Amino acid sequence: MKAVLQRVSSASVTVDKQLVSSIGRGILVLAGVGKGDTEKDADSLVGRILKAKLWPEEGLQWKKNVQDLEGELLCVSQFTLHANMKKGNKPDFHEAADVETARKLYEYFYRKLSEAYKPERVKNGVFQAMMEVELKNDGPVGIDYRSYDEAVTIEINTKLPRREKNEGNGEKKEGNGEKKQEGKEEKEKEKENGKEEMTKSFEFTLPASLVE
Repeated sequence: MKAVLQRVSSASVTVDKQLVSSIGRGILVLAGVGKGDTEKDADSLVGRILKAKLWPEEGLQWKKNVQDLEGELLCVSQFTLHANMKKGNKPDFHEAADVETARKLYEYFYRKLSEAYKPERVKNGVFQAMMEVELKNDGPVGIDYRSYDEAVTIEINTKLPRREKNEGNGEKKEGNGEKKQEGKEEKEKEKENGKEEMTKSFEFTLPASLVE
């Protein structure tokens, strides 16, 4: 699953000019279900959203999460997060899950997020509806120019590959290590041979005319 988190001071969802949901300070969550996503992805996404440290504390950035602030969350289904524009000028949505699969997994995600936090602080949009989403970004937050965040926007993707050790690289490293060791041994041998050559004695036969 993919999600885009926006830190907001307020946000709301309207359908057919009727207000559906609104929140105060917290996170607007745009969540999209992709092909192959499972409940395990949804569970992972829930944990990462609630633990995401998006707010400052005592002048230090990224110290508090939404639970620390007792903030609110507004969830909006967003299949367009899986758009692909590698070819042509039109977005390709083949990576997005089909409607029924997406509906079930999104509802599961929303339910788990509510259960993991406080149900009264987690609001929802309307799945597969033409929603109008309004938000007010929470920022800036400090005096130092480095603390000014006009819009805190974070993307989470549960399908990103984890960094793993490359066995091939490991073998190469070992090979390089062996070569270095061999080179070191050869140099030591050369030094030893040089010392031996320096300590060798030689006998010369001089003509009698030079010693008279």
